[in-house]
Amino acid sequence: MRVGILDILALPSHHPADIGYHLLITKQFASITPQAIAVWCRRLGHETFYAIYYGVGDAHRLLPADLDIVFVACYTQASAIAYALSRLYRKAGAQTVLGGPHAKAFPMDCLRFFDFVVKECDQALIADILAGHFAPGSLLSSAQPFDDVPTVEERMPEIRASAFFWGRRPLVLSTIPMLASMGCPYQCNFCIDWNNPYRALASDRLAADLRYLAQHWPAAFIVFHDPNFAVKFDQMFDVLELLPPALRPPYMMESSLTVLRGERMKRLKATNCVLVAPGVESWTDYANKAGVGRQSGEEKVKRVIAHFKLLAENVPYLQANFMFGLDTDAGDAPIELTKQFMAETPFVWPAINIPTPFGGTPLHAELLHSGRILQAMPFSFYYAPYLVTILKHYDPVTYYEKLIELFTYSSAPALLKRRLQSAPRRRIKLVHWARTASTRASLPSYRQLLHLLRFDAQFRAFHEGRSTQLPEFYQQTYERMLGQYAGLLSRAD
Repeated sequence: MRVGILDILALPSHHPADIGYHLLITKQFASITPQAIAVWCRRLGHETFYAIYYGVGDAHRLLPADLDIVFVACYTQASAIAYALSRLYRKAGAQTVLGGPHAKAFPMDCLRFFDFVVKECDQALIADILAGHFAPGSLLSSAQPFDDVPTVEERMPEIRASAFFWGRRPLVLSTIPMLASMGCPYQCNFCIDWNNPYRALASDRLAADLRYLAQHWPAAFIVFHDPNFAVKFDQMFDVLELLPPALRPPYMMESSLTVLRGERMKRLKATNCVLVAPGVESWTDYANKAGVGRQSGEEKVKRVIAHFKLLAENVPYLQANFMFGLDTDAGDAPIELTKQFMAETPFVWPAINIPTPFGGTPLHAELLHSGRILQAMPFSFYYAPYLVTILKHYDPVTYYEKLIELFTYSSAPALLKRRLQSAPRRRIKLVHWARTASTRASLPSYRQLLHLLRFDAQFRAFHEGRSTQLPEFYQQTYERMLGQYAGLLSRAD
C-alpha cells in the first residue's frame, strides 16, 4: 500500500513574525508517534511518505495525491486543517485516520470527518488498520500508549524531513525528538496526562540512541517529549552519564521543580542539559510540582525565584510555564506576582497560558457540568489568544486587560535587552528574539478581542454565557484561518 503520514503542527499564517517563528521554532515540534507509525509501516513493507505541516506553504502538496491511506496527527487548534485535508484525501480515494492530542480529546467530533479515529496506538493496531480489520467509522485504541519507541536511527528519514535543512543538515535549532518515559505522577486537572501513570521506558534503548547521536549528529539538540522528565532521576541520569562528558549531546526537557533540587542540578550541567521548562502553573495552586510545600503567593514567588536562579547556574535556557485564569486566580495578585517573577528572572522565558478545557480532563468535566464552556466555539479557538470558558473570578473584559498587561510586560524592549544580556549563547539570544517578536506580534489580536468585548454587546454576551450564538467575528476568523481550504468546511460543519 501507499501510506501517507502527516503531522500538522500549526494553522496557516502569512504574518512575517509568525512565519519566522514557525520556521525557527514550530518546525521543531514534530511528534514522535507519527514518526513511529512511518517506521512501523516501512517494517510491514508498505511504501511510506511522511511530512510535517508547520503553518507555512500548502499542506495538501506535502504528500502524493494517489495514496491508499493517510494517517494524520494534530493538536486541537489545528483540527480544522486536518478536517479539511481529510475531505481532500477521501475525495481522492484514500482512507483517513486521525490520531494525536485532538483525537484523544474529542474523538466523536473527529469521526465526522475521518474514517478511523485512534486514541492510543501501537504497531499491532497500525498493522490491523492497514490490513482492513476495522470498518470505517470506528473509534480505535490500543490497551495503552506504545512503549517500544523506534530507535533514532530508524526514525532518521522522518527526522531529516521534519527538522533538517532540505533533509540534509541540521539547522541552528534542529532537534531530535526522543522519549525516555511515559505519563506523569501528578494529576493536574487541565493536563491530558492527568490519568496516564508514569513509567520509564527501556534504559538500554535510550543508551543506544545516545550513542548513535554522539557518533552521527553530535551538534543536534535532543528534545525529550516526556510529560515529566527524570521522575526516576538517578535511574535516568545514570544512563545519560554513560557517555564520556565530551560526547554527551545537548538536550532539552520538561520537568517539575520538585524533581530538580539540590545536587541534582549539577548533574544537569554535567550531562549537557541546555533547556529546562518546569511547570510553575499558578502562585496559588499546584505547590506539589514546585516543591514549596504549602506556601503560596509572595512566599511561593520568592522560593521559585531562588530555585530558578540556582537552575540558571547549571542550565543555559530556562522556561517557566504558567496558567492564568484558573479558579484559584483572583484580583491583581496573579499579575503582580508574575511580573515580579519576570523582573527578577530575565533569564527565564515566561510561557503564560490560557486554561483550555481539553476533552478527557477533569477541567473539561468540571466546566462542562457547571455550564462554563462556550460550546458553540469551534475547536480551532482552543488556544491563545482565545477564551473558550467562563472564568470564575474575572469578567472577560478584565481578563483580557490583565492578559495584555502580562504580555506587554513580558515582551517589553527593556526586558528583551536584559534577556539578551543574560543569554550565554548565540542560539539562546536567537530564541529569545524570536519568542519576543512572536509575543509582540500577537498583542494586536488580544487588543482586538478586548475592543470587541468592550463595544460589541452581542460579542460580550456570548463570552459571558448570556448568548449561545457564535459571533460572526469567530465565523469569519475561522474561515480566514482555513485560507484556501475554507470551501471544504461549511458553516453547518
